Amino acid sequence: MRHLQLTVVMGVLAAPGVLSQNAPAAAASHVSGTVAILEKHNKTSPDIGDAVVYLTAASGGNESGGRPVTMDVTISDKKFAPDVVVVPVGSTVRFPNTDPFSHNVFSASDPNAFDLGLYGRGEAKGHLFDHAGLVYIYCNVHSSMVAYVQVMGSRWFAQPGADGSFTIAGVPPGHYSLHVWHPRVAQETVQEVDVPAAGLTLLQPVQLDARGFRQQAHKNKFGKPYPTNAGRELY
Repeated sequence: MRHLQLTVVMGVLAAPGVLSQNAPAAAASHVSGTVAILEKHNKTSPDIGDAVVYLTAASGGNESGGRPVTMDVTISDKKFAPDVVVVPVGSTVRFPNTDPFSHNVFSASDPNAFDLGLYGRGEAKGHLFDHAGLVYIYCNVHSSMVAYVQVMGSRWFAQPGADGSFTIAGVPPGHYSLHVWHPRVAQETVQEVDVPAAGLTLLQPVQLDARGFRQQAHKNKFGKPYPTNAGRELY
């Protein structure tokens, strides 16, 4: 595990939303489509942009990794913003603290588990993610703080816009599994797709069902329940 401790420098951060790696100029193929989420009482999904769409090569074919990046997930008003980020393997995610009290960012998601310890306002600590997979991010002080880092082994991923549309560029022709994940949907959706040289546009939306979502309690970094006043802290 490698942690970084830095001083916060205020500036323009990478905007949440679509994040995909630049493809080689010669690659013209793509996969485009739309994500739709079923909600209780047919409400409009407020967070469809938190979905993550990615491809895996069929039969363990070659997958070209994306270039590592450094991203900031800012802590403000006891929330992570953005609360979902997608990065290639080898990337660093920093967690600048802008609250007037301390936080302790950690994850128990092996093999990407880490503990950044307690740090205060104006500080930032970061972690380098060496392994592909979904990482749940929490604060050991405030149980309501939850974020997600999707660490990708390939460059073929995107997050949809507010209208649910997405495009994954630079996809070589071939057979793939198309995965769609969202933090409020228990099981990610997977479907098989064949990508021709001219690219693929899905005719039907990829539909997720969040009608049964319930926020699940999680343990602190010691594997124990949070104090009974969790969520009502004065700091």
